[in-house]
Amino acid sequence: MPSVIIGLALLAFWLYCLFDVITTPEEDMRNLPKFMWVLIVIFLADLGALTWLLVGRPRAVHSVYGHGAVGGPGAAQAEAGGRAGAWSRRGDAPRGPDDDPDFLSSLERRLRGDD
Repeated sequence: MPSVIIGLALLAFWLYCLFDVITTPEEDMRNLPKFMWVLIVIFLADLGALTWLLVGRPRAVHSVYGHGAVGGPGAAQAEAGGRAGAWSRRGDAPRGPDDDPDFLSSLERRLRGDD
C-alpha cells in the first residue's frame, strides 16, 4: 500500500511539472529552450521534473505592481520603468471607479439629469 501512495505522489509530481513546463511562456524559460525542457521532463520523469523546478522554472511570479525577485524575469524592465514596474515607479496604482474623480463627476451629472 505505501508503494502505491508513493507511486501516485511521484506521478502527480511529474504531471504537475510537465504541465508547468508546457504552460510557461517561452521567454520565461531559464537555461534551455522550452522544447528541450519538455523532452527532459518526459524522458527523465521525476529526475527531469526536479531539475525543471530547480534549474528551469522562472524565479519569480510577477505581481500586479511588478515586484519580483532580483534578477528574475522582468527585473530589467522594472528597473528601466517598463511595463512591469510602471505602477510602482509612478505611484498611480489602478483604482476602482469610486476613486476616480472624473467618474464621480460624470455620475453626479447623470444623477442630476444634466446628461
